[in-house]
Amino acid sequence: MLDAHGDTHIYLQIAEILRQRVSELASGHPAPSEADIQSEFGVARTTARRAIRVLRHEGLLYTVQGQGTFVGAPGDAPREPRRVPMYRQIADDIEQQIRSGKFQPRRPIPGETALTQQYEVARETVRRAMALLRERGWIYTVAARGSFVSPPESWPQE
Repeated sequence: MLDAHGDTHIYLQIAEILRQRVSELASGHPAPSEADIQSEFGVARTTARRAIRVLRHEGLLYTVQGQGTFVGAPGDAPREPRRVPMYRQIADDIEQQIRSGKFQPRRPIPGETALTQQYEVARETVRRAMALLRERGWIYTVAARGSFVSPPESWPQE
């Protein structure tokens, strides 16, 4: 396991563990996310980010903005480009859950942390989804309380 008192930085120790794991995965396979690394090793996001950066510089991983980090070099296994940006997919999912009644008017929706973990995306992606939902009229935010489903009269007309 990790040696916090040794002479090797924690992020380098994590990079070594990940290096062994990704060597067994096929090119194009999703690599562990920063959130996964944070959770598994109990480290800060910057430590997880540094470990991934080491493996990217070695050519073992590559990152596609809005999609994630994958095993191999960018040209090894071409990925199908995402037709809908992830933040829109999250916003559409939440909108559907509001329409279906899973999220009730004037009741909270899951917070940033929960959505970040559920969708395995960066916090900024969730923030963009929330901004889109606010812009469309599906949710509103109360400072220090969270985001809530707007009353039905505020919902967009189809």
